[in-house]
Amino acid sequence: MTQKYTILFDLDGTLVDTAPDLMNAHNYVMRKYGYPTKSTDEIRNLVGKGAGALIGRSIWGQAKKEFSKINDNLIKDKMVKEFINFYGKNIINESTLIKGVKEFLEWCKNKKISMSVCTNKQEHLSVKLLKKIGIYDYFDFIAGSDTFDYCKPDSRHITSIIEIVGGDIKKSLMIGDSENDANAAKESGIPMILLKNGYTEKNTNEIYHNHLINDFNGIEKIVAKYL
Repeated sequence: MTQKYTILFDLDGTLVDTAPDLMNAHNYVMRKYGYPTKSTDEIRNLVGKGAGALIGRSIWGQAKKEFSKINDNLIKDKMVKEFINFYGKNIINESTLIKGVKEFLEWCKNKKISMSVCTNKQEHLSVKLLKKIGIYDYFDFIAGSDTFDYCKPDSRHITSIIEIVGGDIKKSLMIGDSENDANAAKESGIPMILLKNGYTEKNTNEIYHNHLINDFNGIEKIVAKYL
């Protein structure tokens, strides 16, 4: 029996444009604790390492600053908890599928391609978002930032999923929008399809990729070459 091909998808900025709802949750917490709010475009540059890092990077304006550096753990925990609670209750108020996603997922299903989500969003929020936006049933496995003891850019986030779904590293690829996705894919030794204008501060020429796309329209031609 021929081994199925496996495609791993990032979530925020790749399958779904979640920036508007993340911005609303972020700004709710920022206003409550007296910090500046951000625009949707600014939020796109801060997403990718989880809720705590999003809040921390926003406060200090430094991509490398970890939220865990805050000395007052009580305030830290309250802010993250309130962000997650607000976001969870308002998860698809303004979020939308990236152009062509539904059609591509259906194409993959017809080709019997195994599909999984590999995201640094918490698992329960990822599952909730995918269900509410109507694409959850396409995926064999959902791995969030807290599914394992590691997450992207650690390549084990990718390789563990492939192993769980019974895939083959030599018959797999990653689709994402940031260096976290790209670095994990590169370390795993699998091809990387990168979406332009992703949730990252880096330019596309600074991010590892084998193919560059604007959205999912026409991506079938790229993927078909690997099958």
